[in-house]
Amino acid sequence: MLGRKELELKEKAELISDTLEGLLGVPSRDGGGDVLECLILTILSQNTTDVNRDKGYAELKDRLPTWEDVLHADVKTIEAAIRLAGLGNQKSHTIKKFLSWLKTEHSELSLEFMHDMETEAALELLCQHKGIGIKTACVTLSFACGREVFPVDTHILRISKRLGLIPSNCSAEKAHQELLPIVPVGKAYPFHMNLIYFGRQICNARKPLCERCPLTQHCLYYRDNLQT
Repeated sequence: MLGRKELELKEKAELISDTLEGLLGVPSRDGGGDVLECLILTILSQNTTDVNRDKGYAELKDRLPTWEDVLHADVKTIEAAIRLAGLGNQKSHTIKKFLSWLKTEHSELSLEFMHDMETEAALELLCQHKGIGIKTACVTLSFACGREVFPVDTHILRISKRLGLIPSNCSAEKAHQELLPIVPVGKAYPFHMNLIYFGRQICNARKPLCERCPLTQHCLYYRDNLQT
């Protein structure tokens, strides 16, 4: 059972979610797609832009069209293929080791079995691998499997602190534990997407456009820095 503070935060999160939906609409989740493909794309997206992620993935598939090709390629070949996505050395090792584990443990290069797993077990399975953290695991389960998990990226972490949903010293990893219980039921995906868009367009890191923000009444940053 949630305590009083958590209930207050839950009500606040619901108000914020409703306000963002009024401003931005309700994002709809796509059909999901291949789970392994989503995982690899998410690994490539770490510490880079969506554009560079997509370029790196396209080059990987051009040079190594199947996951079997990637599995049997040496790390340097994978690294060269995903160079445009950045951190090629790190990401190539993560991909290679994960595919090797998957082939050994499940006899095929597919993660479709995760649709039948409990969410916590699926998160644990992914996070046991070096290079796959809670954010990458949550993105994969949210986008590919339709699970009610709440990935926390840099925009969501920043906005959640400014709005007082999490403490100012909360780490990204801890934020995954803190935020999910207060996210409105059934709203994990649209809330996630709207917060990211809001962070890119209005509540940016250096110069938030507070004059355009509909959330100033909830915002500690606005209260402490701009309110007169």
